[in-house]
Amino acid sequence: MADLAAISQTPGNAPADSSPAGSAPAGSSPAGSAGDGVTLGELARLGLLRPYLRQQLISELVDGDLEPFSNEETQGAFQAFAQERQITSQEALERFRVDQLLSPQALEAQILRPLRLLRHGQRHFRPKAESRFLERKTELDRVVYSLLRLKDQGLARELFLRIDEDAASFADLAAAYAEGPEQSTRGIVGPVALTQAHPALADRLRTASPGQLLEPFRIEGWWVVVRLEQLTPAVFDQATASQMTQELLDQWLNEEVERRLVPIRASLPAQAPQALNAANPAVPAAQPSA
Repeated sequence: MADLAAISQTPGNAPADSSPAGSAPAGSSPAGSAGDGVTLGELARLGLLRPYLRQQLISELVDGDLEPFSNEETQGAFQAFAQERQITSQEALERFRVDQLLSPQALEAQILRPLRLLRHGQRHFRPKAESRFLERKTELDRVVYSLLRLKDQGLARELFLRIDEDAASFADLAAAYAEGPEQSTRGIVGPVALTQAHPALADRLRTASPGQLLEPFRIEGWWVVVRLEQLTPAVFDQATASQMTQELLDQWLNEEVERRLVPIRASLPAQAPQALNAANPAVPAAQPSA
């Protein structure tokens, strides 16, 4: 498949915008309008207001980035774009461009947009990544554990004793008696982050030693038997740094979108209860207070 040079003869870059993260200017459209005849009220009605504001904000952050990418980076962005949209040829890419009403420059900008956002995040949030990692380290530790869940407390106790006394293997009992999806994996769960486990289970795993079999305990109607197989503490490597950087960027974007919603909410008050009731008879009308 041809590279991006075949898509456009000139780079598709919008006018420069030097606003750093945390101080991006508000959109140029007036309150109540998204431009080109589409109102913010209409976007809100369709459930598209937050996505629109997020994409508008991202454009403000990256459209002024004129620094070129390496051929390898550009090709990687193109391949990711094509794979996501199942584009397998230059002809298919051109059909996509025409169908989406994009100019060659706009298509190139769309393809490079994730790279520019990634670069923005690295510049503004990578220095804070290690601090965030230290705050979340216990949540990022990964575990492998054996799990067996049952509705019957007595059976859970019996199976616990059989495992504890080496009368049967955890895997065999999980395959035979487990009442959850762990039956298909012979009880093995993981490796997964501790945050993916139920909080009550995560607390016990966090303080257990590898190989320790825990007494049956109750979680939301289930009696569970658990053995910690392996605990791998999180380390601040390149992959973790990238994850923390992305989390910080996403958090800032979400907060900025919410900030921009404040004046919009004032100009677009929610529908009155009476209007909602008229539109949906299933919603009960408000009753007068006694």
